[in-house]
Amino acid sequence: MQMAGSSESSGAASAQSDERPPLPPRPSQAPENDPATPMMERSQLPSKPTTAVSSMNIQTLSFPDGSRGTFSTANENPSGSTEQTSAPSSLGPASLGFNPIGNDIDESMSVMSIAPTLRPPGDLESLLVGDISKKSPAWALLRSQSAAVQPFETIRAEENTVFTEFEREFDDIPDESEENWNDEDRLKIWKSKLKHFMILSSAGKPIYSRHGDLGLINSSMGVVQTILSFYEGAKNPLLGFTAANTRFVILTEGPLYFVAISRLGESDSQLRAQLDALYMQILSTLTLPTLTNIFANRPSTDLRKPLQGTETLLSSLADSFTRGSPSALLGALECLRLRKSHRLAINNAFLRTRTEKLLYGLIVAGGRLVSVIRPRRHSLHPSDLQLIFNMLFESGGVKAGGGENWIPLCLPAFNNRGYLYMYVSFLDVDPESERDLSAAGEEIAVILISPDKESFFALQQMRDDVVAELRKKGHVDIIKAAAKQGRPKMNEIAPGTHVSHFLFKSRANVQFCMPAPLPIFNSLISHRRLMSLYHNLHATIHAKHTHVKVLHCVGEDTTSLAWITPIFEFYCVAGPNASRAVLTQGANKIIQWAKREEERLFIIGGGVF
Repeated sequence: MQMAGSSESSGAASAQSDERPPLPPRPSQAPENDPATPMMERSQLPSKPTTAVSSMNIQTLSFPDGSRGTFSTANENPSGSTEQTSAPSSLGPASLGFNPIGNDIDESMSVMSIAPTLRPPGDLESLLVGDISKKSPAWALLRSQSAAVQPFETIRAEENTVFTEFEREFDDIPDESEENWNDEDRLKIWKSKLKHFMILSSAGKPIYSRHGDLGLINSSMGVVQTILSFYEGAKNPLLGFTAANTRFVILTEGPLYFVAISRLGESDSQLRAQLDALYMQILSTLTLPTLTNIFANRPSTDLRKPLQGTETLLSSLADSFTRGSPSALLGALECLRLRKSHRLAINNAFLRTRTEKLLYGLIVAGGRLVSVIRPRRHSLHPSDLQLIFNMLFESGGVKAGGGENWIPLCLPAFNNRGYLYMYVSFLDVDPESERDLSAAGEEIAVILISPDKESFFALQQMRDDVVAELRKKGHVDIIKAAAKQGRPKMNEIAPGTHVSHFLFKSRANVQFCMPAPLPIFNSLISHRRLMSLYHNLHATIHAKHTHVKVLHCVGEDTTSLAWITPIFEFYCVAGPNASRAVLTQGANKIIQWAKREEERLFIIGGGVF
């Protein structure tokens, strides 16, 4: 019995030695050579090299929409296979510290691309996500310094090709009388200009061209007239077309065709508004009835003779559009910043000395409106005032005369069928001496407009009276000081902000303000780049059928913001590294400043009689 018992026990022992006991789970962190680690635990490690994270099969499934998903399956290879290392079923991804990710996640996604909604667990979190999303103090300091980078400081050469020749945009094309230039070279220079304005009649007669004499481009105008006539004959007037990177916009007004050719990126509506201003300039010289009668009696009339002497007005207006005019873009006027009490005193002086023959009275300093008095039922349209300012401060014709000027002109927005008579006097100007052109931005002009052509002496007396009263109370010196001081600087408007420039328009007053330009915007090219950016913002936010009220744009060299409400329009520009929060904070500071300074920045109502 004892021997039988011993044989049974030895048989059981041999059976147990044939059947190996299950191994415990693999420890997460235990050095291989640690003597405290049992040999049985280390025997769990794979015996062959493998590229798999675990000994599980990773399957990939392609979906009909082109995306792919991954999922895991248990190892089903035979136990005798030597190609795949077997593992116990208890050793799953959860035991290794990984949470399984569903098959709806594209395997091409990086771990960072799905943070923070789906964060990788376990050790991958500390390796790939962890503290990377947290900005160190050094990073915050670098970010604050980089936000101070000014616009257009980082300009790539290939991006600046459009403006490479812009500094020579306003150079005159050599005349045909010069022997060193042939027609081919002159035509090449004409084609290099970035912007052209042409005016021709429906009969094909050339009237005006900003660049080049009409003899040089007569054939080009003929081509334009042929194209326009073709569409007119089809009862489908041509409004515009694009050739390469050049935009052609056509405006038809009665017997006249106005054509704008631009490579500066302006929208059709902006170019059409500029062409309309040129049409208003012609009407201010001829009036609409005169223009209509000329072509009604003789359609092939050469309009250059009736317009002789006004080419400088058309060219100065066209050049202001090419350089970039905030006033033309916004359709608003800029006023001289004055205290409310000072402006009210100037208006009262105007009203006390008013003559019965006066229609409008204005004081202008450096192209910015100081004071205006008007009849209760009439107001001056901004487009009419722009024509007056162009004549007085841009073309140089009236300023060259100095002293007093008596000018008949038509204000088309007020009445395009008749003439008014404008008395202009520049203060502190000696007609016999040469005028200081360096102080052109500080010139003060008194403008009195009357419908009576016999009112010269009455307006002259009114001018003497109002200037005497303004001098007596020191208001002329106040106007001079304000004009000399210029526009407010950005660090005075919103200290600490990274906004470099802005345009703010009061829609109710049809007036706008802007800061003194930074040195970076003083060059001709940088000013044009700034205005091109404003043109793009304006065109986008005012596009037809758009409902955009706030527009934030990020570029390689600038960050910009456009914001329109029923009360105001606001556009601003900052450096390329300015964040949206920084830009919005600066915009709010500027708008609050404009609200506080509204009665200094804008003329609200003016003097009314």
